[in-house]
Amino acid sequence: MGSNITSTSIIFLLTGVPGLQAFHTWISIPFCFLYVTALLGNSLILFAIITQPSLHKPMYYFLSMLSATDLGLSISTLVTMLSIFWFNVREISFNACLSQMFFIKFSTVMESSVLLAMAFDRFVAISNPLRYAMILTDSRIAQIGVASVIRGILMLTPMVALLTRLSYCHSQVLHHSYCYHPDVMKLSCTDTRINSAVGLTAMFSTVGVDSVLIFLSYVLIIRTVLSIASPEERKKTFSTCVSHIVAVAIYYIPLISLSFVHRFVKQAPAYVHTMIANTYLLSPVMNPVIYSVKTKQIRRAVIKILHSKET
Repeated sequence: MGSNITSTSIIFLLTGVPGLQAFHTWISIPFCFLYVTALLGNSLILFAIITQPSLHKPMYYFLSMLSATDLGLSISTLVTMLSIFWFNVREISFNACLSQMFFIKFSTVMESSVLLAMAFDRFVAISNPLRYAMILTDSRIAQIGVASVIRGILMLTPMVALLTRLSYCHSQVLHHSYCYHPDVMKLSCTDTRINSAVGLTAMFSTVGVDSVLIFLSYVLIIRTVLSIASPEERKKTFSTCVSHIVAVAIYYIPLISLSFVHRFVKQAPAYVHTMIANTYLLSPVMNPVIYSVKTKQIRRAVIKILHSKET
């Protein structure tokens, strides 16, 4: 592998769990369970929101966007991960790798955008309830959705496209069971400073900006909640935010950890990268669980659908 290889002919090798290859079949069982939970849970929430008129409200429209994004993230990683665990099929072509990387990153940016929109929704509902319906109209929600998609495409296309200008002459073994941008970049023997700068810019201007704005939304929400005189009302108002706060934590903590380990903890054992990379995929599993447990209307709608299927 000493000579330069043109990007179009390159085949990368994905990695399962380093050192535990003999147990891949057993490891696949919890992953299958998690994928089935993510796919069924998010599909059920999407179906409930589409079919139940009582859920045709801004908060639930944003939740349906979150579920659609989670389905996208699950499907993007499902094929390669289970191929490794079940059949030890590790090869992925360069173009397939870039496509998978784009869809994973796009789902990541979309999830961040939707979590920000949900924070804005909670802020308006709590601080300006009388104008809530006027501010968050159906057309405005659609505009937010379209703007999130356009932003994701504009930010991520250059980041992924710039990988085609690199030469790959190191080992072709990637450290994850899916294609991850810094992981692919490390295998290049070309100068990757432009790629690194574009990748960081894309992440800072999407996930970075969103996380700051979500934090500011909650500072304003807490300020509004604390101005409510009755402790009972205060508790009731803030409880409408609990699901969203948990969803934000489940999304941002693994994502920041994964970026941090890749960029700064160079000597971390291989399984540390693997564990964090796979935890990053847990938000699609947890979001339907959180919203079904914490949101009474979603829980009722899901139970209603399941009962109607039985009868």
